[in-house]
Amino acid sequence: MSDQNDNMENKKKVFVGNLPWSMTQDALQNLFSEFGEITQVSLITDRMTGRSKGFAFVEFAEEASAQAAIDKMAGYVLEERELVVNIARPREPRSNDRFPRRDNNRSFGGGRPQNRDRRY
Repeated sequence: MSDQNDNMENKKKVFVGNLPWSMTQDALQNLFSEFGEITQVSLITDRMTGRSKGFAFVEFAEEASAQAAIDKMAGYVLEERELVVNIARPREPRSNDRFPRRDNNRSFGGGRPQNRDRRY
């Protein structure tokens, strides 16, 4: 049953891409609020700089509101950038091998070189 709820929620959640770097969460909420009640706005930002990464997710209370936002805002030009707006896809699970483990860091030349002929 939770899979059905996830699919229903997903139809209310809209991906907004190609946003200007100057976009703020409040400005994004104002931009999309004309289409209906918004339950959540998530502007994705860079951890180091705090600046927008150029995409966000807007979740509406009603599926019809999300569809209206897609219909009206897809291709909308904001600060000379054409917005990409569509239904958000479910997040894919991440694997733990983003940084594959290296055997004793040999591929990085880690550790001291071993010289077996050397006498102490």
